[in-house]
Amino acid sequence: MNTNLLIIYITVSALYIASPGPAVLLVILNSIRGNFKVVLVSNLANILGLIILSSASILGLGLLIKSSEILFLILKIIGAIYLAYIGYKLLKNHSTLNFNTNTITSRKDYKTYFKESFITAITNPKPILFFTAIFPNFINYDSNIYYQFTILTFIFVFLSFSILSMYGYLAIKSKALLCNPRAISIFYKISGFTFILLAIGLLQLTQK
Repeated sequence: MNTNLLIIYITVSALYIASPGPAVLLVILNSIRGNFKVVLVSNLANILGLIILSSASILGLGLLIKSSEILFLILKIIGAIYLAYIGYKLLKNHSTLNFNTNTITSRKDYKTYFKESFITAITNPKPILFFTAIFPNFINYDSNIYYQFTILTFIFVFLSFSILSMYGYLAIKSKALLCNPRAISIFYKISGFTFILLAIGLLQLTQK
């Protein structure tokens, strides 16, 4: 595998993951809702979603998505609906959070956090576009495809877990700054509207 190409891939992947999007916003929200264990559970769900998207790309489904307007539209609508649903739930339920000086939690179990993060990952426009439009460009189809797929996927997953964990850690450390109900309520409202705007933005995506 070409070293220079690998360095470019790592750089592009890191910047792509760190840029604002549904996954970053969700891990920050989960950090505010719970603790670092919640962040780890969410990140594991995100990894599972990324592996599925990466596998779909190497199996040729990425090309199918790019070439099929109907499939692209269906995937886009599903993603937009779910992002809007998260936004709606945040706007509706922000007042049900429990507040104290040590923790800020919501009435969710780890299974719910996992499911929410997994669905967000699998319908997130950022990794979908990455694995269908960017990822294949770093694979040499004259060499062992599956070996390259394994290495590149591992790198992306590792970077995603590390960067999102860092976001979560920093959000937890900043939780004390948001320890009053009014501040958290405002934060959740802003986050809710942001998810809805992301849903609208997803509907504007085109295949070209």
